Amino acid sequence: MSSRFVLSLLLASLVPSVCLAQVKGDPKAGKIKYDANCVGCHGATGKGDGVAAAALNPKPQDHTDGKAMNALTDKYVFDIIKEGGKAVQKAAVMPAANKKVTDQAIWDLVAYIRSLANPPYKPSK
Repeated sequence: MSSRFVLSLLLASLVPSVCLAQVKGDPKAGKIKYDANCVGCHGATGKGDGVAAAALNPKPQDHTDGKAMNALTDKYVFDIIKEGGKAVQKAAVMPAANKKVTDQAIWDLVAYIRSLANPPYKPSK
């Protein structure tokens, strides 16, 4: 076999796994979605103090609370946004976004929410 053929086979075998790799979210795109969909409850700065928050029980999560937020996995944050609070045994009033936004938009939201935490979020390696 020629080295060019072997290289072609190797590249062809890698392409599917590269395409299936999780794409990191874009916090700038996430902020746009957050402002459009989340501020009513979570507030413009993510403190859980949106205009609807006063009427909600339990209160919306404070996304700036690094101690609480940094303990959550990205997958958990993704799942609660995608499937809603009830799906992860949290507040049933947290709506599911799965019919409203794409998975990529949800990853963008996760990236933006991570940017709000104080102390800052440091992903595990």
